[in-house]
Amino acid sequence: MDGAPRPKGRLAIIAGGGALPHHVAEAARQHGEDPFIIALAGEAGDAWSDYERRTLGIGNFREISATFREKRIDRVVLSGGVRRRPEWRDIRPTLRTLSRVPAVLRTLLSGGDDAVLKMAIELIEASGARVIGVQEILPDLLAEVGPLGSVLPGAADEADMRAATAAANALGALDVGQGAVAVGGRVVALEGPEGTDSMLARVAELRRQGRISPRRRGVLVKLCKPQQDLRADLPSIGPSTVKGAVAAGLAGIAVEAGRALVLERGETMAAAEQAGIFITGLDRGSPAGKEEVKP
Repeated sequence: MDGAPRPKGRLAIIAGGGALPHHVAEAARQHGEDPFIIALAGEAGDAWSDYERRTLGIGNFREISATFREKRIDRVVLSGGVRRRPEWRDIRPTLRTLSRVPAVLRTLLSGGDDAVLKMAIELIEASGARVIGVQEILPDLLAEVGPLGSVLPGAADEADMRAATAAANALGALDVGQGAVAVGGRVVALEGPEGTDSMLARVAELRRQGRISPRRRGVLVKLCKPQQDLRADLPSIGPSTVKGAVAAGLAGIAVEAGRALVLERGETMAAAEQAGIFITGLDRGSPAGKEEVKP
């Protein structure tokens, strides 16, 4: 019937490494979805036995497109880390995406992570499905503005948040990472390809070596990159982030409200409360823009 809503198709999760795809899949089920998992070969773990799934190479758009048709996939969520970029021999285009192969190869050779993700989104949508952000189906995973628990940041923490926010913005503009740690108003660590947990382990080691003052605690800040497509790779924190922050001697964690995910919120907040550290959502849309933090 003309004007009648089209029946909703199935959701697919293209799963890379780490715990995030599992959290997304479980939460999607709780919201009434029956997610189909496309596990990226060499990236996704093996613990997908409870889901209908298929393991495919990251550049195999021919099989990905065929899977979309077979399983009536109309929405796709990209989730999890990708340690290795596909090589040219891994790219298997469809007829629709064949003309884009030269641009894909240029991006793989010289583009940053954000450029690669944008290219992947274009190719997936050319294969017949719409890429959506996790927040479109699971908005309750997003951090809100202000403290998320009973522990509040103090004046010294606010100064550290301002310093780490400026650093994270600059880092993101270079398409390198999303996080920074500041202690005593000084930036002591920037997130690279190793990820947040490894960066926090680095800060903990600097503490042990006496390179960071034991009298000053510090703050981890995680923000979206300024140019980031919000359909992929939103900043996220979870229980392991809290554990790493505690080991690094930090006072708290600040994430971008409305554009960062808090995974396993109950466990994450319980761990933060027990450790006496704060978790807060930052309002990046304030008039102060990118330079100030208003927790």
